[in-house]
Amino acid sequence: MFYDASEKPPLPYDPFKALVAPRPIGWISTVSREGHLNLAPYSFFQAIAQRPGMVIFTSEGRKDSVDYAVDTGEFVCNQATWDFRDQLLLSSDDLPRGENEFLHAGLEWEPSRLVRPPRVKGVAAALECRVVSSFELTDLAGNGANRMAVIGQVVGVYIDDRFIKDGRVDTAAMRVIARCGYFDYAVIDDYFQMRDRKIRAKPSLVNNP
Repeated sequence: MFYDASEKPPLPYDPFKALVAPRPIGWISTVSREGHLNLAPYSFFQAIAQRPGMVIFTSEGRKDSVDYAVDTGEFVCNQATWDFRDQLLLSSDDLPRGENEFLHAGLEWEPSRLVRPPRVKGVAAALECRVVSSFELTDLAGNGANRMAVIGQVVGVYIDDRFIKDGRVDTAAMRVIARCGYFDYAVIDDYFQMRDRKIRAKPSLVNNP
């Protein structure tokens, strides 16, 4: 089948999110200028650069995560994993502004090293970020799409030492959760490797990518 994306999909459920999948989940923690904590999952999240490392998350409308991150210039991306699946879902509930999603989801928090927002206590990894850009997305006609994007530069990285093996992060052992569209999710608990032929032909580079 084919359909014009500017028109209503010829399916009972919009397939877009299921086609761009799996997607990592940015479990974003922020704090307001007044000290109110916020925690929310974003499936429109991705790493967009390395050296310096940068990530982006987008929000439907200007929600607390966006406001707090833009106002203070900082946020933390916590690793969303299988062990936190129930709390992850609870933190997505629509609460009144200023209400603490950590407490709502039965979570504890612990201080970050370089930014003010805390990380979720017990997470496998967390990226401490400072905002470098924020903007509203626009469509082809230049109209506002009511979607806010926040780009952050990673200034600090926390990794639970349990998940570092032979100098590499064991993502499979973390059991990271990915969004697959609709109400479908996946857990990354296995992987395989593929290497470029040029690299494979140079053993000295294989162990030092």
